[in-house]
Amino acid sequence: QVQLVESGGGLVQAGGSLRLSCAASGRAFSGYAMGWFRQAPGKELEGVAIISGYNGGSTVYADAVKGRFTISVDNAKNTVYLQLSSLKPEDTAVYYCAIRNGRVSSMRQQDYAYWGQGTQVTVSS
Repeated sequence: QVQLVESGGGLVQAGGSLRLSCAASGRAFSGYAMGWFRQAPGKELEGVAIISGYNGGSTVYADAVKGRFTISVDNAKNTVYLQLSSLKPEDTAVYYCAIRNGRVSSMRQQDYAYWGQGTQVTVSS
């Protein structure tokens, strides 16, 4: 049974940093696209950062987080990370990791087969 478990969320002041982790179990996910999505109160789920399953792991970021967030993956640990820096109050949301059954990056939530339970990130002004 595949399971994704996120950790690392919390309360941080504007300008601060956090690192989210998503540990996958149940199968190896090397070679599969992985990503982070978020849902703010009253808003729809949106893609934040995606890393492809190809060698070199090309990345895609939402415009709102470019230059501030960094996605990375440790295949040996079956874990994907999201480094959040220069946080803003508008980054407040529940953050979810997801894994796709394919290599190609996608910001569409419907393209992802496996999801974590989410971790809350709250940024105070």
